Amino acid sequence: MKPLVYKKAKRVRHSPPVRHKLHITKGDTVQVLSGDDKGKRGTVLRSYPKKGRVVVQGVNIIRKHQRATQTSEAGIIEREAPIYASKVMLIDPKTNEPTRIRRRRDADGTVERIAAKSGQSIARSR
Repeated sequence: MKPLVYKKAKRVRHSPPVRHKLHITKGDTVQVLSGDDKGKRGTVLRSYPKKGRVVVQGVNIIRKHQRATQTSEAGIIEREAPIYASKVMLIDPKTNEPTRIRRRRDADGTVERIAAKSGQSIARSR
């Protein structure tokens, strides 16, 4: 007679990353809506679509204690940390105020962003 063997159920290790559709890209000028840096404006330095976060220049400054290596010396380094993309709003180029955006597909298939307040097209600055 065969002995009973109980097999473990296979567990799912990594689910595929969810890419968030960000309304802003690298190089855009944005204003922070909430948090400690509310009202500050800055340029987007990096965007992380998998995490739904962006790094804005001069916003969410953290202090990192760095150990000395062969190429760099030890010390406390201040740098920008990522914040959620929903906490920032794009600046309208015409009125210079925060605005929502709309997307419009042109005849050739390219998608352009349009400011909801003024209706002006916002160029992608890469």
